[in-house]
Amino acid sequence: MSLDLYLKQALISKTVALKVILDSNFLLVPSQFKLDIFEGLTSLLKQSYEPILLSTTLHELQRMAHEEAPKLQKQTQIALKLAEKCQLVNVKRETKETNDDVIVRVALQQKCAVATNDSALRQRLRDISIPVIYLRQKSRLELEGSI
Repeated sequence: MSLDLYLKQALISKTVALKVILDSNFLLVPSQFKLDIFEGLTSLLKQSYEPILLSTTLHELQRMAHEEAPKLQKQTQIALKLAEKCQLVNVKRETKETNDDVIVRVALQQKCAVATNDSALRQRLRDISIPVIYLRQKSRLELEGSI
């Protein structure tokens, strides 16, 4: 589904859930720390939400599933299964954009929260007042910013 079509459908819907973009490293949390991220998001947010997976993140996970060390390959396979629970949004990566750049751009344009454990990405998002969800003390999810 294209980003434009996805946004039009969201506008038509009477009850638009909070959109949360999931970064690849966030999808690795269940296999690394035995934490159900979807249950954790429900508890943390206390409102309906829609997990969003950008096509660039999906491509990154697919690459990792074939190119990384065997342990990370297995974790990535689990992450790809979890990714099936997310709404896939097709986005184009601009020239010289990284995956993080795409996440920042889409989150800013669409006013989405972002779930990531990448400290550099978290700082970039904090600097532009985008809410960030991350794993705290390897046991629970925490929210930075306001929704």
